[in-house]
Amino acid sequence: MLQLDAAQVAARLGRLPLIDALERAFRADFCAPHRQHHRIGSAGAGAGAENMLLVMPAWRTGGCVGVKLVTVFPGNSALGHPSVHGSYSLFDGATGIPLASLDGTELTRRRTAAASALAARYLARADASRLLMVGTGALAVHVIESHAAVRPIQSVRIWGRRSERAAKLARELAGRGFDIEVTDDLEGAVRWADIVSCATLASAPLVEGRWLRSGQHIDLIGAFTPTMREVDDAALSRASIYVDTQAALAESGELVQALASGAITAANIQGELGDLVRGRGARRSADEITLFKSVGSAIEDLAAAELAVLGGC
Repeated sequence: MLQLDAAQVAARLGRLPLIDALERAFRADFCAPHRQHHRIGSAGAGAGAENMLLVMPAWRTGGCVGVKLVTVFPGNSALGHPSVHGSYSLFDGATGIPLASLDGTELTRRRTAAASALAARYLARADASRLLMVGTGALAVHVIESHAAVRPIQSVRIWGRRSERAAKLARELAGRGFDIEVTDDLEGAVRWADIVSCATLASAPLVEGRWLRSGQHIDLIGAFTPTMREVDDAALSRASIYVDTQAALAESGELVQALASGAITAANIQGELGDLVRGRGARRSADEITLFKSVGSAIEDLAAAELAVLGGC
C-alpha cells in the first residue's frame, strides 16, 4: 500500500490542479455522510475550547472510497504545535482494497484552501487584486496562494492576534509575485480588501458588517462548530451567502446563530458549491457583496486523495 507523507502529498497537489479536481468532484455524483464530531475533553486546550475527533467518509460513482480522521486540539498553538492533525485512507471503489495512506494534515490544508479558491472563481470579482488574510495559522499560506491562483492578486495584508506570527508568515511569502505586509488595523484592512479570507479559531466575531463595502467577497473558513464565528450578523445580512454543503447550516456558528436570532433566514442562502460549479449561481453584479462559508466536505478530501494517488479519476 502506498504511503505518502506531508512532503509527498504537497508535491502531488498543485494549486490549480487541485482546484480543478474539486470542481470536477462537485459536478459528479458522490456520497459524503455528515461529518461525525466526537468531543474528547478540554485538557490542554485554550479557555473554553474543546478537543475533538472528526470522522469524514466519502465515495463516488466510478471513483474511490476514502475516510479521514482528524484531531482538533485548539490549545496546541500555545505549545507551539499545529491545532489540527489528520490521516487519510483511500480504498479501491470496486474491490475495497486499500490503496494508500496519506498525511491528512497536509491534504486538509490544501483542499480547504482549494475549496475557498474554487468558490472565489465564481464569486469574487474578476479584477479582485487585494487580499486580506485574517489568521496566521498553518492554513494561511495555502489560502493566500490558492486565491492567487484564481484571481490577479497583487497585494496581500495579513492580520493576526500575534504580530510576530503575522511577520513570520509575511517573510515566508516574500517573492511570491505580490506585495505583502502585516497590519494591526483590522477595520482598515477589511475596508481596503477585495477579498477578505478568515481562517481562525475565533469564538466571537472579528469582522464587522459595517466595515464591508460593495463588490467585496468574504471567505469564511474557521468557524466549524455552532459556538464559533468570525463575522457578525450584520456582515451576513449584507451578503449573498453560499456554503460548501448544507452541513454548514448546522455546523457553522455564524449561520446557526444568525438563523436562530432571525438576523438571516434560509432565503439568504443562495446555494452550495455544487450549485456554483453546475452554473446555478454566481456573482450577479460588480457591487454585490458575496460570502462563502465552508465547514469542510469529505468529497474535497476524496478528490484530493484521488489526485495525489491516481492523478484524479
